[in-house]
Amino acid sequence: MSIKITMPALSPTMEEGNLAKWLVKEGDTVAAGDVIAEIETDKATMEVEAVDEGTVAKLLVEAGAEGVKVNEVIAVLAEDGEDASSVDVSGSADPAPAAPTAEAEEAPKVETPAPASTPATAAPAPSASNGDRVFASPLARRIAQQNNIEIAALSGSGPHGRIVKADVEAAMVSGVSSGATQDAAPATASTVPAPQMATGPSDDAVRALFEEGSFEAKPHDGMRKVIAQRLTESAQTIPAYFVTMEAEIDALLALRSQMNAAAPQDGDGKPAYKLSVNDFVVKAMAMSLKAVPQANVSWTSTDRLYHAHSDVGVAVAVDDGLFTPIVRRAEEKTLSVISAEIKDMAGRARDKKLKPQEYQGGCTAVSNLGMFGVKEFTSIINPPHASIVSIGAGTQRPVVRDGKLAVGTVMGATFAFDHRAIDGALGAELAASFKNYLENPMAMLA
Repeated sequence: MSIKITMPALSPTMEEGNLAKWLVKEGDTVAAGDVIAEIETDKATMEVEAVDEGTVAKLLVEAGAEGVKVNEVIAVLAEDGEDASSVDVSGSADPAPAAPTAEAEEAPKVETPAPASTPATAAPAPSASNGDRVFASPLARRIAQQNNIEIAALSGSGPHGRIVKADVEAAMVSGVSSGATQDAAPATASTVPAPQMATGPSDDAVRALFEEGSFEAKPHDGMRKVIAQRLTESAQTIPAYFVTMEAEIDALLALRSQMNAAAPQDGDGKPAYKLSVNDFVVKAMAMSLKAVPQANVSWTSTDRLYHAHSDVGVAVAVDDGLFTPIVRRAEEKTLSVISAEIKDMAGRARDKKLKPQEYQGGCTAVSNLGMFGVKEFTSIINPPHASIVSIGAGTQRPVVRDGKLAVGTVMGATFAFDHRAIDGALGAELAASFKNYLENPMAMLA
């Protein structure tokens, strides 16, 4: 019996991807675990492995194809002893039913799938017997909740009538809102409905403001769409406030120079590590969250999640985009280990080789523009984080030490906090702890 290979879901919210490259051709023999293709998502390029041995009977999706739906059949293998030329691949290119998720498993089966090409007449998403759940993707459910959309009232255009992000966005444009009935989905924890996402002027209206031929229209790629969606969502749903402080970092710079000078040599005679100021910043943030555990938190509509460890994201600029790879349990790691991890993940981020688990999650983040001479700036919180610190340049300026005027290197840092989870006094306490670690860096080596 032939074996169907489908487009994998490389992250919990992935709905489609691009088939970048085939590494096999029709007629090739493959074994289980062999890499047969490369898939591009908005933020990563991942490899697809054969799930069983067989002969490639048909490649159903061309290399370079964009927008291939998750679980769509992309290739068919003929099993041992089966004539590859006789394998029936008719209909194989139709999307397969979505793989069950934690939410989907609670929903009943739908016997007749609604055609994806006719969303206007698609069957409503099924409800579970208790009436509290609907057949919807986690991303669609979250967007609906944050924008006061009653998801049970929507029709799904996804496989088997599943409600997907596009269905919720269409409802937002048409003005559909929550019916506020007893059976409606729970309100957000703030008890105030999230604002409707502003649409702004139409695309044609924006283009009409500029002389024809004076600009080049570059379509949004997957990464830019995700960045826009998540940051718009953050700006409209998180009540953020900002705390700015300054730290003298002369002791930190001196310790950094000493540690780099004492670094052991590798086999090529090069230093085993070269610490940056940002490595100290990441460590200081991790240690501060350990010292002020009430601020090491994430917000949900029903709970605050207090984290046992400091998982610190580090903003990395890539070509026309941004990644935030995460240093897990940073409070337990040495500066040299933190430095090595950041360099490794930053390099793979620029090549789009990070695994989703390397940039998803975390509890806070560091964004550093000091190397560009930026003195001070603010950043947007990236959920599920409840904080982010923005680091400016360290500059020499007059300071007072022991009642005497001196020259010191001063660095600015601006925190953004989610006020739902971290109140002002608690945010100030975390900022003070951060300042203390920067000004007394030997405490980070204990």
